[in-house]
Amino acid sequence: MLGYTITQWLFGVLSFLSIMFGLMVVFSRNPVSSVLYLILTFFCIAGHYLLMNAQFLAIVHIVVYAGAIMVLFLFVIMLMNLNEDQEPQRTWLTKIIAAVAGGLMLVVLVGSLKGSEQLQLQHYGSSQVGLVKNLGMVLFRDFLFPFEIASVLLLAAMVGAIMIGKRDIK
Repeated sequence: MLGYTITQWLFGVLSFLSIMFGLMVVFSRNPVSSVLYLILTFFCIAGHYLLMNAQFLAIVHIVVYAGAIMVLFLFVIMLMNLNEDQEPQRTWLTKIIAAVAGGLMLVVLVGSLKGSEQLQLQHYGSSQVGLVKNLGMVLFRDFLFPFEIASVLLLAAMVGAIMIGKRDIK
């Protein structure tokens, strides 16, 4: 117990909460409470980003995932009429196939991570890596062309979505 810093305690607590909320997402029967547990999981992951001194990534993670996408999921779930009577019943064969596929995916994930060495964050880079100022400098100095290509692609996608969604006026 001796020798642990507050950062290590926070990491342990946030990791435990992330895993528990993630399990609650999977095992919750109510889809609305499942989405709310997923939002709590995202907040715990944002706490991990703060521990790694990546403040910008933590705020973007909360705004984009917990703020936008999960609210949209929540609205879609609330607007859908989820009756258990209309839900298709899954057979034992499909449940067994899903369990085998999940187990195989776990084996592949463990096999791929087994040979990798752990990342020691305190030895790499500076403590100012996750700040917005440094991110902006790297983004606009080293990655300006890919940034502009991404903006053109997003503009083309937005124009395409407007053209698809536009009604024909006759």
